[in-house]
Amino acid sequence: MTAIQFYHLISTPMERALPKLLEKAHGAGFKLLLVAGNEARVEYLNDLLWTYDPGSFLAHGSAKDGNSQHQPIFISTETQAPNGANIMVATDGTIPPEPEHFERILDMFDGNDPESVAKARQRWTLYKNAGHSISYMKQTENGGWEQKAVA
Repeated sequence: MTAIQFYHLISTPMERALPKLLEKAHGAGFKLLLVAGNEARVEYLNDLLWTYDPGSFLAHGSAKDGNSQHQPIFISTETQAPNGANIMVATDGTIPPEPEHFERILDMFDGNDPESVAKARQRWTLYKNAGHSISYMKQTENGGWEQKAVA
């Protein structure tokens, strides 16, 4: 059973919230697979992680960077983890065909977009019906997270 955590973005955009979540997970010793909806988005996220904070360094890369198996955070459009990631972070609603390959899946969605919210609810139902452990984290006004539901 995989632990699925939904992150409902409200007060800050994904571009500011995502690097903090990645830092926390990577700092705890996890390897991550960051999944984007298309190649342009992969490149955008790759650039973002180099530039989001001039005082931070978050090691990451994509297939274009090579050495995929050695990347602590691998960014891809695919749900296979060549780096042996135990956490998958979905930024564009991606559902892996075999979620059980990960210890945890972090599903980030824009709470200010009704379509994004509706699709997140569909993913919640899918994961719940498959027997996964699910939690819902809602972003606070100051950008932190508050757990609102567990299923």
